[in-house]
Amino acid sequence: MKEEIENKIKNIIRYEAKAILSIPLTEDFQKAIDIIYERVHRQNGKLVASGMGKAGQIALNIATTFSSTGTPAVFLHPSDAQHGDLGVIQRNDVLLLISNSGKTVEIIQLLELVERLFDDVYVPKIVISGNPKSILAQNADAFLYTGGPKEVCPLGLTPTTSTTTMTVIGDILVSLMIEKIGFTPEEYAKRHHAGYLGRKSRAIQKRNNVNVVSAKTNNNEQKHN
Repeated sequence: MKEEIENKIKNIIRYEAKAILSIPLTEDFQKAIDIIYERVHRQNGKLVASGMGKAGQIALNIATTFSSTGTPAVFLHPSDAQHGDLGVIQRNDVLLLISNSGKTVEIIQLLELVERLFDDVYVPKIVISGNPKSILAQNADAFLYTGGPKEVCPLGLTPTTSTTTMTVIGDILVSLMIEKIGFTPEEYAKRHHAGYLGRKSRAIQKRNNVNVVSAKTNNNEQKHN
Protein backbone atom coordinates (compact mmCIF):
# COMPACT_ATOMS: atom_id res chain seq x y z
CA MET A 1 0.00 0.00 0.00
CA LYS A 2 1.38 3.39 -0.96
CA GLU A 3 2.32 5.62 1.98
CA GLU A 4 0.04 8.44 0.78
CA ILE A 5 -3.04 6.21 0.78
CA GLU A 6 -2.10 4.67 4.12
CA ASN A 7 -1.83 8.12 5.70
CA LYS A 8 -5.23 9.11 4.34
CA ILE A 9 -6.79 5.97 5.78
CA LYS A 10 -5.18 6.58 9.17
CA ASN A 11 -6.43 10.16 9.19
CA ILE A 12 -9.98 9.04 8.44
CA ILE A 13 -9.84 6.49 11.25
CA ARG A 14 -8.44 9.08 13.68
CA TYR A 15 -11.09 11.59 12.68
CA GLU A 16 -13.98 9.19 13.22
CA ALA A 17 -12.50 7.88 16.46
CA LYS A 18 -12.24 11.45 17.75
CA ALA A 19 -15.88 12.07 16.82
CA ILE A 20 -16.95 9.00 18.80
CA LEU A 21 -14.95 10.09 21.85
CA SER A 22 -16.54 13.55 21.58
CA ILE A 23 -20.15 12.30 21.90
CA PRO A 24 -21.54 14.30 24.85
CA LEU A 25 -22.40 12.11 27.83
CA THR A 26 -25.55 13.61 29.30
CA GLU A 27 -28.34 12.54 31.65
CA ASP A 28 -30.53 12.02 28.59
CA PHE A 29 -28.94 8.61 28.05
CA GLN A 30 -30.39 7.54 31.40
CA LYS A 31 -33.70 9.18 30.49
CA ALA A 32 -33.80 7.24 27.21
CA ILE A 33 -33.13 3.93 28.97
CA ASP A 34 -35.79 4.65 31.59
CA ILE A 35 -38.35 5.55 28.91
CA ILE A 36 -37.67 2.43 26.85
CA TYR A 37 -37.74 0.20 29.93
CA GLU A 38 -41.02 1.69 31.17
CA ARG A 39 -42.85 1.57 27.84
CA VAL A 40 -41.51 -1.72 26.48
CA HIS A 41 -40.72 -3.89 29.49
CA ARG A 42 -43.28 -2.65 32.00
CA GLN A 43 -46.17 -1.60 29.74
CA ASN A 44 -45.65 -4.24 27.02
CA GLY A 45 -45.15 -1.70 24.26
CA LYS A 46 -42.37 -1.60 21.69
CA LEU A 47 -39.69 0.70 20.34
CA VAL A 48 -40.56 2.24 16.97
CA ALA A 49 -37.44 3.55 15.24
CA SER A 50 -37.56 5.83 12.22
CA GLY A 51 -35.26 7.83 10.01
CA MET A 52 -34.93 8.89 6.38
CA GLY A 53 -32.15 7.86 4.00
CA LYS A 54 -28.89 6.84 5.68
CA ALA A 55 -30.32 7.75 9.10
CA GLY A 56 -33.17 5.35 8.34
CA GLN A 57 -30.70 2.54 7.74
CA ILE A 58 -29.17 3.27 11.15
CA ALA A 59 -32.65 3.26 12.70
CA LEU A 60 -33.36 -0.13 11.12
CA ASN A 61 -30.10 -1.52 12.48
CA ILE A 62 -30.85 -0.25 15.99
CA ALA A 63 -34.39 -1.67 15.88
CA THR A 64 -33.28 -5.14 14.79
CA THR A 65 -30.46 -5.18 17.36
CA PHE A 66 -32.88 -4.25 20.13
CA SER A 67 -35.28 -6.99 19.04
CA SER A 68 -32.53 -9.61 19.00
CA THR A 69 -31.55 -8.73 22.56
CA GLY A 70 -34.92 -8.88 24.29
CA THR A 71 -36.40 -5.43 23.63
CA PRO A 72 -39.15 -5.65 20.96
CA ALA A 73 -38.62 -3.00 18.28
CA VAL A 74 -39.65 -2.26 14.70
CA PHE A 75 -38.55 0.11 11.96
CA LEU A 76 -41.15 2.47 10.52
CA HIS A 77 -40.33 4.22 7.25
CA PRO A 78 -41.49 7.83 7.65
CA SER A 79 -42.92 7.99 4.13
CA ASP A 80 -44.79 4.70 4.48
CA ALA A 81 -46.22 6.02 7.74
CA GLN A 82 -48.21 8.53 5.67
CA HIS A 83 -49.77 5.70 3.69
CA GLY A 84 -51.17 3.59 6.49
CA ASP A 85 -48.11 2.12 8.19
CA LEU A 86 -48.60 4.61 11.03
CA GLY A 87 -51.03 2.00 12.33
CA VAL A 88 -48.11 -0.05 13.67
CA ILE A 89 -47.79 2.45 16.53
CA GLN A 90 -49.72 1.49 19.67
CA ARG A 91 -50.54 3.34 22.86
CA ASN A 92 -47.66 2.00 24.96
CA ASP A 93 -44.93 2.45 22.34
CA VAL A 94 -41.96 4.81 22.32
CA LEU A 95 -40.48 6.56 19.28
CA LEU A 96 -36.79 6.67 18.40
CA LEU A 97 -36.33 9.34 15.74
CA ILE A 98 -32.99 9.80 13.96
CA SER A 99 -32.08 12.84 11.88
CA ASN A 100 -28.66 14.46 11.64
CA SER A 101 -30.10 17.87 10.78
CA GLY A 102 -33.01 17.49 13.17
CA LYS A 103 -35.27 18.99 10.54
CA THR A 104 -35.88 16.17 8.08
CA VAL A 105 -39.31 16.96 6.65
CA GLU A 106 -40.59 13.38 6.66
CA ILE A 107 -39.59 12.87 10.31
CA ILE A 108 -41.20 16.14 11.41
CA GLN A 109 -44.36 15.09 9.60
CA LEU A 110 -44.21 11.72 11.35
CA LEU A 111 -43.90 13.53 14.67
CA GLU A 112 -47.06 15.51 13.89
CA LEU A 113 -48.96 12.41 12.76
CA VAL A 114 -48.12 10.53 15.95
CA GLU A 115 -49.20 13.46 18.11
CA ARG A 116 -52.62 13.33 16.43
CA LEU A 117 -52.90 9.55 16.50
CA PHE A 118 -54.22 9.22 20.05
CA ASP A 119 -56.43 11.77 21.79
CA ASP A 120 -55.73 10.54 25.31
CA VAL A 121 -52.21 9.07 25.12
CA TYR A 122 -48.81 10.72 24.87
CA VAL A 123 -46.16 8.77 22.97
CA PRO A 124 -42.67 9.67 24.28
CA LYS A 125 -39.91 10.50 21.82
CA ILE A 126 -36.18 9.81 21.90
CA VAL A 127 -34.20 11.77 19.32
CA ILE A 128 -30.69 11.17 18.00
CA SER A 129 -29.45 14.22 16.11
CA GLY A 130 -26.52 16.52 15.42
CA ASN A 131 -28.62 19.65 15.89
CA PRO A 132 -29.62 20.53 19.48
CA LYS A 133 -31.58 23.58 18.33
CA SER A 134 -33.78 21.69 15.87
CA ILE A 135 -37.53 21.09 16.05
CA LEU A 136 -36.95 17.42 16.79
CA ALA A 137 -34.53 18.19 19.61
CA GLN A 138 -36.95 20.65 21.19
CA ASN A 139 -39.76 18.08 21.09
CA ALA A 140 -37.69 15.20 22.49
CA ASP A 141 -38.26 13.61 25.88
CA ALA A 142 -34.65 12.45 25.65
CA PHE A 143 -32.23 14.12 23.24
CA LEU A 144 -29.05 12.23 22.37
CA TYR A 145 -26.60 14.62 20.73
CA THR A 146 -24.06 13.20 18.30
CA GLY A 147 -21.80 16.17 18.88
CA GLY A 148 -22.54 17.42 15.37
CA PRO A 149 -19.25 16.31 13.79
CA LYS A 150 -18.37 17.39 10.28
CA GLU A 151 -18.46 14.60 7.72
CA VAL A 152 -15.13 12.99 6.90
CA CYS A 153 -16.30 12.73 3.28
CA PRO A 154 -14.02 14.91 1.06
CA LEU A 155 -17.13 16.75 -0.13
CA GLY A 156 -18.31 17.36 3.42
CA LEU A 157 -21.74 16.13 2.36
CA THR A 158 -22.04 12.35 2.44
CA PRO A 159 -23.30 10.94 5.77
CA THR A 160 -20.14 9.32 7.14
CA THR A 161 -18.99 10.56 10.52
CA SER A 162 -22.55 11.49 11.49
CA THR A 163 -23.82 7.96 10.85
CA THR A 164 -20.85 6.54 12.75
CA THR A 165 -21.80 8.50 15.88
CA MET A 166 -25.49 7.59 15.42
CA THR A 167 -24.55 3.91 15.29
CA VAL A 168 -22.42 4.17 18.41
CA ILE A 169 -25.24 5.89 20.32
CA GLY A 170 -27.53 3.04 19.27
CA ASP A 171 -24.96 0.53 20.51
CA ILE A 172 -24.82 2.36 23.85
CA LEU A 173 -28.60 2.17 24.27
CA VAL A 174 -28.73 -1.52 23.36
CA SER A 175 -25.83 -2.44 25.66
CA LEU A 176 -27.26 -0.53 28.62
CA MET A 177 -30.67 -2.14 28.10
CA ILE A 178 -29.19 -5.65 27.93
CA GLU A 179 -27.70 -5.05 31.38
CA LYS A 180 -30.86 -3.43 32.77
CA ILE A 181 -33.14 -6.32 31.85
CA GLY A 182 -30.57 -9.01 32.72
CA PHE A 183 -30.64 -10.49 29.23
CA THR A 184 -28.80 -13.84 29.20
CA PRO A 185 -27.04 -16.04 26.63
CA GLU A 186 -29.93 -18.50 27.12
CA GLU A 187 -32.45 -15.87 26.03
CA TYR A 188 -30.15 -14.84 23.20
CA ALA A 189 -30.04 -18.43 21.94
CA LYS A 190 -33.84 -18.57 21.80
CA ARG A 191 -33.81 -15.68 19.33
CA HIS A 192 -30.92 -16.93 17.20
CA HIS A 193 -31.69 -20.37 15.86
CA ALA A 194 -29.33 -20.39 12.89
CA GLY A 195 -25.91 -19.08 11.96
CA TYR A 196 -22.69 -18.46 13.84
CA LEU A 197 -24.30 -16.41 16.63
CA GLY A 198 -26.91 -19.11 17.17
CA ARG A 199 -24.23 -21.78 17.56
CA LYS A 200 -22.09 -19.57 19.77
CA SER A 201 -24.96 -18.61 22.10
CA ARG A 202 -26.02 -22.25 22.49
CA ALA A 203 -22.43 -23.22 23.28
CA ILE A 204 -22.34 -20.56 26.00
CA GLN A 205 -25.71 -21.79 27.28
CA LYS A 206 -24.43 -25.38 27.43
CA ARG A 207 -21.28 -24.30 29.23
CA ASN A 208 -23.30 -22.29 31.75
CA ASN A 209 -25.58 -25.26 32.40
CA VAL A 210 -22.55 -27.48 33.05
CA ASN A 211 -21.17 -24.90 35.48
CA VAL A 212 -24.50 -24.72 37.33
CA VAL A 213 -24.68 -28.52 37.67
CA SER A 214 -21.07 -28.63 38.83
CA ALA A 215 -21.70 -25.93 41.43
CA LYS A 216 -24.74 -27.77 42.78
CA THR A 217 -22.78 -31.02 42.99
CA ASN A 218 -19.98 -29.35 44.90
CA ASN A 219 -22.45 -27.77 47.32
CA ASN A 220 -24.12 -31.13 47.97
CA GLU A 221 -20.77 -32.80 48.58
CA GLN A 222 -19.77 -30.09 51.06
CA LYS A 223 -23.05 -30.53 52.96
CA HIS A 224 -22.44 -34.26 53.36
CA ASN A 225 -18.82 -33.84 54.49
